[in-house]
Amino acid sequence: MSSQPYGLIATFDTAADIYHAAEQVRDAGYKHWDCITPCPVHGLDGAMGMRRSIVPRISLLGGITGFCTGMTLIWWTGAVDYPIIVGGKPFFSPMFAFPVSYELTILFTAFATIIGMLVLNGLPQHYHPVLKYEHIARGLDDKFFVVIEARDPRYNLANTKALLEKAGGVEIKELEA
Repeated sequence: MSSQPYGLIATFDTAADIYHAAEQVRDAGYKHWDCITPCPVHGLDGAMGMRRSIVPRISLLGGITGFCTGMTLIWWTGAVDYPIIVGGKPFFSPMFAFPVSYELTILFTAFATIIGMLVLNGLPQHYHPVLKYEHIARGLDDKFFVVIEARDPRYNLANTKALLEKAGGVEIKELEA
């Protein structure tokens, strides 16, 4: 190949094939690899050895921040910035601050979830070397792919190709970066 290699891509025909191939690649110790599927494959993330996402924790932090922001906003405006006693009501009461805090909790949770998902997924990504593969559109229709990147410490062209062949890869091609 003329340019630096990105890695190897192997084609699989069924979801069961890619599931078992993912287990074999995971067990071989590869860290920089991915599966491309036209539909969700139940249990594939476990077969790939992926950890649970931290997006729910980011969402929780966003919600807590929104709630605290709402309570602080109402406290600041009622008790510090413009303290007026109206009808004997206190300067601050959580009961009066709840609607604002509730709405800010929802808003901050939504923003934190979306931003956290985008950042953790590395999006937006305007280019990826896998898109150079001539049959990648089949990954949106009826084929399954495993991509092992050349930057992986265990990557060796011959050994990685042999692993993918042993796993049942039908067509194995080298990708350009």
